[in-house]
Amino acid sequence: MKPGYVLPLLFQIVLLIFPAISGSQGKAYRIGPNDVLTLTIHAGGEKQHEGNLTVSADGTINAPFIGAIKAEGLTPSQLEKQITEPLATDYFVNPKVNIYIKEYHSLHYYITGAVEKPGLYEMTTEASLLELIAKAEGVSLERGNVAYIMRSSADEVISGEKVEDLASRKEPIKVDLQRLLDRGDMSVNLILEPGDVVYIPLKKALDLAVSKIYVEGEVKKPGLYDYQPGMTAMNACIMAGGFDRFAAPNRTRIIRKKGKGVEIIKINLNRVKEGKIPDIELKPGDRLHVPETWL
Repeated sequence: MKPGYVLPLLFQIVLLIFPAISGSQGKAYRIGPNDVLTLTIHAGGEKQHEGNLTVSADGTINAPFIGAIKAEGLTPSQLEKQITEPLATDYFVNPKVNIYIKEYHSLHYYITGAVEKPGLYEMTTEASLLELIAKAEGVSLERGNVAYIMRSSADEVISGEKVEDLASRKEPIKVDLQRLLDRGDMSVNLILEPGDVVYIPLKKALDLAVSKIYVEGEVKKPGLYDYQPGMTAMNACIMAGGFDRFAAPNRTRIIRKKGKGVEIIKINLNRVKEGKIPDIELKPGDRLHVPETWL
């Protein structure tokens, strides 16, 4: 952790009590691909087998005596039962099967951006957003107020894709970090899924989707402007210095991201100015285009 770095007080308190919380509410681990299992079989008072098994990409193991068996999604005790039944039927009298996880590899999460130690983390239980942030030794002082969660994207980041490109392409889940870290609101502490990527942008980073709108075309001061709740198309043009000499406000367009595409909303700002039609409220990330007149 950097010298002089101090976690928010509420976050420090939560980290101190979190092990107790997670211990009381923890779920049994479910086996996944690439996990390494140690399997021991006892029967007739003797050890009949002991060895390590790696769960394949398709979620199976090659169990001794019985061959391929599905392991993915089972707890160790459930897998023990799955192996014990055929062994007792065809091979041994009252066999005892023991399985423990030697290496955990299926529960992995990637976190990057404004954290102290970004990178890939393997966990032994399902992780929440707060647990992953704690694993990365907390957020930096320059962090923004939103965390983006991209589902099943860790392999793409590991292979070299930029996390900013993923965030713009994948419709990430957004989490309010002010509520989570500054207010200790655990209702927004999402449980992550294996392979999730968490991206926490710096406060100063350009984040159109959260805090900005863009005004372009025939206005006096085109550029980026801070989004404010209730801001309308006319408000944005006024903030941009008003219309230029050759502007055509009657053909103004709002370009809004919608899913993987865009939505074009047409508005006649001349008629808005005259009070003949209502103005349109903008959303964060909107681009407002005022075209040039045809005359």
